[in-house]
Amino acid sequence: MTEPTRSRAVFSTEDFSLMKEAIGDYIKKIQDKPESAKFSNLYHRLGRLG
Repeated sequence: MTEPTRSRAVFSTEDFSLMKEAIGDYIKKIQDKPESAKFSNLYHRLGRLG
């Protein structure tokens, strides 16, 4: 029985910091909209990654 192959990473470590910066800027632009809370949570989750 063979083991499944390991999947490759889709994003690099640098990608996470770029996404966090972009999302942080976007949060400022939509701060008065209901979906800003979801983006704020995503921003904090990305911060835990790197």
